[in-house]
Amino acid sequence: MLQTAQSYRGMVTAPHHLAARAGQRVLEDGGNAIEAMVAAASTIAIVYPHMNALGGDNFWLIHTPGMPPVGIDACGGAAAAADIDYYKSRGLDAIPSRGADAALTVAGAVSGWQEALRVSAEWGGSLPLARLLEDAVFYAGDGIAVTNTQADNTQAKLPELKDAPGFAATYLIDGKPPVRGARFKQPRMATTLKHLATHGIDDFYRGALAKAIAADLSRAGSPVALEDLQRHKALRLPPLSVQAGGHSIYNMPPPTQGLASLMLLGVYARLGIAEVDGFDYVHGLVEATKGVFRIRDRYVTDPDYMADDPATFLTDAALHAIADHVDRTAAAPWPDKPPGGDTVWLSAADGEGRMVSFIQSIYWEFGSGTVLDETGITWQNRGTSFSLDPAHHNHLRPHRRPFHTIQPALAQLGDGRVMAYGTMGGEGQPQTQAMVFSRHVLHGQELQQAVTAPRWLLGRTWGAETANLRIESRFDPSVIDRMRAAGHDLEVVGPFDEVMGHAGAIVRHPDGRMEGAADPRGDGCVAAF
Repeated sequence: MLQTAQSYRGMVTAPHHLAARAGQRVLEDGGNAIEAMVAAASTIAIVYPHMNALGGDNFWLIHTPGMPPVGIDACGGAAAAADIDYYKSRGLDAIPSRGADAALTVAGAVSGWQEALRVSAEWGGSLPLARLLEDAVFYAGDGIAVTNTQADNTQAKLPELKDAPGFAATYLIDGKPPVRGARFKQPRMATTLKHLATHGIDDFYRGALAKAIAADLSRAGSPVALEDLQRHKALRLPPLSVQAGGHSIYNMPPPTQGLASLMLLGVYARLGIAEVDGFDYVHGLVEATKGVFRIRDRYVTDPDYMADDPATFLTDAALHAIADHVDRTAAAPWPDKPPGGDTVWLSAADGEGRMVSFIQSIYWEFGSGTVLDETGITWQNRGTSFSLDPAHHNHLRPHRRPFHTIQPALAQLGDGRVMAYGTMGGEGQPQTQAMVFSRHVLHGQELQQAVTAPRWLLGRTWGAETANLRIESRFDPSVIDRMRAAGHDLEVVGPFDEVMGHAGAIVRHPDGRMEGAADPRGDGCVAAF
């Protein structure tokens, strides 16, 4: 049984232990929470390459003591050439999920690192970029031991990915999916990271590296061009917030589903459920999720195209309206059409009380499967969330930002603690965030217990098409029986099933003590000193 980690000087949690260690080493060298996160983020892109990459997007929530939280939106928009006619002229009624036509949005992740380091500089951060990328460069060149999840996903997804440009040459070893423990090297990524360290992050979008990336994309057949890279910039913006149980909870605004995460906790806090992990708890959160997801799926898109202010859905009246429609004994009809996703979440905290909640993604496992020839970058397929129906609220337009399942969470608790928490897992992200927060903060479970405890997932994750309610077998059988009797379409899965995502959390107390938790479902840990 994992125990909650504790320390005073610094802490990083990540779903791969090498990424957590990379961030810890930066903290030990005098770096701050943002610098540690850039080190961890670049490393996780190498050691968990099936889940995230430089060719993806990321989002940040940054806490500075005494200041309002800061959000960073590093989401890339659709290419100028990517419109409905582009796909219709190819005889397509939907955007392909794999291959070059799926690689239709700009990769914003590296710009998120850049904007976060600007915040770091305002704190006085001064570690050179070469130091922050040091671990990522090393593991790309020297190799990593393949994890179970990389091996399993390469094997399972090979039929749909084998023809994507560059995939087989990059992710197979001697023409076969790698086995657990095999040494996996990414020499082109080592060269790309070294180039960034030497020439600066902006070179990814407006320098020699940008030209190489654009040439790679063109050869692969992607609609993303150099001009699309050049026009992209990450956005620094205020997060959305909601009050629940006397606590201030923060998440990112659209185009992420952060609104859904905040609404879910706001609704749950208004249900007045007293006991954790029983039928009332599980059923109540599941039914609240359905109401919240229906609003998300109707309204959330690129905020430039939203007629409704997201904050209107977070008012007391709006949250009570959803809570009042939750039937306490019977399941509402489901499913509605779900999105999907694949992601990593990480957090870092330094000795000055600064904290980061961070999430990075290429959407589905291996993204589009398209690997750029010269640079070795795997490109996301986030743009497949666009519709080719011009009447759809999230239809494809040039430069439009896609809907994102990923979103980091941060809370300022009523007793002075600050909590950074999150998870990967598509539709499971708001649900797991609600479980971790409610168990630890609202019901008093120890932090690691709140992360380790059995979970459920309504909807889809990891590119899977199922939308039923999957629930871990570790729940009390009486709870599972009552859920079935209430009309839930249940699928009982094994203990610690990876479909439930890789969650984590760091909590900082007013006296400077930090607590951290990592998910036993992943390959991660809490690195602290």
